[in-house]
Amino acid sequence: MAHTRWLNDDEQRTWRAFLAANRLLLDTLDRQLQHEAGIPHTYYEILVRLSEVPDRALRMSQLAVSSMSSRSRLSHAVARLEETGWVRRRECPTDRRGAVCELTDSGFAALQAAAPGHVEAVRANLFDQLTPEQVIALRDISEALATHLGGDGRWPLGENAG
Repeated sequence: MAHTRWLNDDEQRTWRAFLAANRLLLDTLDRQLQHEAGIPHTYYEILVRLSEVPDRALRMSQLAVSSMSSRSRLSHAVARLEETGWVRRRECPTDRRGAVCELTDSGFAALQAAAPGHVEAVRANLFDQLTPEQVIALRDISEALATHLGGDGRWPLGENAG
């Protein structure tokens, strides 16, 4: 086995700070959305993805890639969103094996109602805590990591997949 490149003290501190910040921020955003809009962050992201594409509809496979979710996990989330009337599934017109997930008017209204609180939580818990230079550095670091890990540095991931 190759020599293990253990983290030095500075790297270990950076790694743990990154993990803590990431988890705490996502937990805070999830709690805000649950409290104010009654939906988990993962469902909110699905609604956002659908709101940003033509006809507010995506193939389930594209939606899974862009939301970085397994197809089974996405299918479960979409089923729950269908129960609320916020999305609907329909057959894909070009591939009978595929399905399309479409954001309903009710789902779009729910997203519009949830968005201001979510954006304020992102601003208060991320951007308001950083200097303009730190925001640029965070973007550069995040794009570099996303590119290295298989994306093109942009969000949503896999927007051209398909």
